[in-house]
Amino acid sequence: MKFFINEPDQIVNEAINGLLTNPKLARLDSFPEIRVVIRKDWDKSKVAVISGGGSGHEPAHAGFVGKGMLTAAVCGDIFASPTVDAVLSAILAVTGPKGCLLIIKNYTGDRLNFGLAAEQARALGHEVRTVTVDDDIALGQDVKKRGLAGTLFVHKIAGELAEQGKSLTEIAEIARQVIDRTASIGLSLTECQHLGQETTSRLNDQEVELGLGIHGEPGIEVIAYAPADHLMALAIEKLEANLPDPNGRYAMIFNNMGSVSPIEMSLLVNSFRKTNLAAKVDYMVGPAALMSSINMSGFSVSVLQLNEEIEKALLAGAEPSAWQIQSFRQPAEISSPELPETIPYVASANVKVKQLIEETGALLVAIEKEINGLDAKVGDGDAGSTFALAGKRLLLVVDKLPLDDTGKLLLTIGRILSREAGGSSGVLLSILFTAAGNTYAKDHDLGKALLEGLQKVKDYGGAKVGDRTMIDALEPAFEALAKNKSVLTAAEQARKGTEYTKTITNTQFGRSSYLSEAVLKNIPDPGAEVIARVFEKIASLK
Repeated sequence: MKFFINEPDQIVNEAINGLLTNPKLARLDSFPEIRVVIRKDWDKSKVAVISGGGSGHEPAHAGFVGKGMLTAAVCGDIFASPTVDAVLSAILAVTGPKGCLLIIKNYTGDRLNFGLAAEQARALGHEVRTVTVDDDIALGQDVKKRGLAGTLFVHKIAGELAEQGKSLTEIAEIARQVIDRTASIGLSLTECQHLGQETTSRLNDQEVELGLGIHGEPGIEVIAYAPADHLMALAIEKLEANLPDPNGRYAMIFNNMGSVSPIEMSLLVNSFRKTNLAAKVDYMVGPAALMSSINMSGFSVSVLQLNEEIEKALLAGAEPSAWQIQSFRQPAEISSPELPETIPYVASANVKVKQLIEETGALLVAIEKEINGLDAKVGDGDAGSTFALAGKRLLLVVDKLPLDDTGKLLLTIGRILSREAGGSSGVLLSILFTAAGNTYAKDHDLGKALLEGLQKVKDYGGAKVGDRTMIDALEPAFEALAKNKSVLTAAEQARKGTEYTKTITNTQFGRSSYLSEAVLKNIPDPGAEVIARVFEKIASLK
C-alpha cells in the first residue's frame, strides 16, 4: 500500500511541522525529543487544559489546541503514549497559579505516563487534576472502557470553562460530568494500515467489525457486510442500550476514522437520521475526521447528554478550525419554482415518426453496455448510460409527443433531454434539438434546422469537426440532409465521420486532449459511434 511519507521514523515530526504553519501555534524547543504543541498566546493566567496521546488520530490532539479548547497537546509516536518527560514538559510550560487539567484517554500507556507526570508536577508545587475518558460502550459495562472520540467533548467544554476563568475544581468536576454523560461506538469496514508498513487484514471483503477501538483493536464482533442503513442501525442499537438517559437530549460527534469518503459520510448521516436516536440529537459535530485511526475505513458516533451548563459551553465559539458544531435537524425543503412543462404541446399521431422514435430509443437502450465499454477506454465509462437514459425516457413518453408536428417535436425532445439526460452529451443534444426546433418554426427545412442546431452546440460547447466528438458524425450527416440527400447517404456520412475519429489522436478540446496517442489510436469516439448507429437504424426503417 502506498503512502505519502518520507522516512517512516520522521512521520510524526514532519506532520507536526506541517501543523505548525498555523501562526497561532508553537512547539517547545526540546522538539523532536519532546513533542508538545502549545498556544502562542497563552499567559498562564487561567487553568491550563492539556491532552494528548499517540499520533495517528489527527486532527486529535494537536489540531484542537487553541482558544476555547486545549492549551497544549502532547504527541507520542503513532499509537504510542508520549513519554512522562514529554507530558511533564507540557505541564511545566503552560501551568500557572490556577493549575492544570490533564484529559487522559483510558489506555494503559496514557494513564501511566500522564499519571506519573502529574505526580511529578505536583511534587514540584503545581496543582494538577486528571480526568480519564472511557466513553466506548462496545465491550459493555463490566470491562475497562476505552477512550474514543467522545474525548473531544471534554476538550471543548473544559477548554471553554477555562477560558471563562473557572477554577480547576469547577472545571474538573464538570469534565467528569461530561465523561459520565458520554457514550461512543465505532464500526469499520477495514482495520487501519500503519504508514510505511506491509498491509495486513483480519477482515475479508464480506466482513465488518463493530465496536473496534481507535488503534484498530478488535471490537465486540465481526458481522456480515450489509447496506449502510443496516450497519448503522446495528451500531446505534448498541449505543442506545447504553445511553446515560434514554429520555435525554444529546449532542453528537460524527467521526470519520480516516478514509471514508465525504459522500459516504453524508450518506451515513442520512442512515443515522433514520434511527430512533436521531430524534434525541440537537447538535452535531462533523461529519469529519476528528479522532481518526490513520486510514481506517470506518466511523464512530459519540453522544453527550446535555444540560444547561454543558450545552452553553459546547456552543461557545472555539478557535481550532477542526471543531465545527451545528444544529442537527431533519432535511428541510423549500418550495421549488415551477419549471416549464417538459411536454407542453398536445399529443398528435404519426405512425412513421413513432416507429422512428421507438426504434431509436430501443437501440440506445440495447447498446448501453457496449458504448460504456468503449467509453471506458477513452473516457469515464458512462456515455452508453447517458444515451440509454434518453432512450428510456423517450420510450416512456412517445404516446404523449406531438409526433405530427416536426417543429414542436424537436422542441419537446430538447426539453426532455434537458431535464432527463445527464452529462455533457445530454445537454448538448438538448441544445441541438431546441435550437433546431426554433429554426424549423421559421423555415420548414429539417436539414437546415438541424445544422443550425448543431451550430449552437458548437458555439456553446466549443468543439468542431476534428476534435474527436459526436460532431464528427453529426455535421456530415446534417449537411447531407440539408442538401436533400437521402437518410441512407446521411448515415453513410455519419459512419465515415465516426471512422475518422479513430485516426484523431491529438486534439486541443475535450477529454481526448488529456489522453495519449496510444490510448486513442483506432478507438472511435463513443458519442460519434452512437450517432452513426442511430442514423444507420433510421436508414434501415421502411
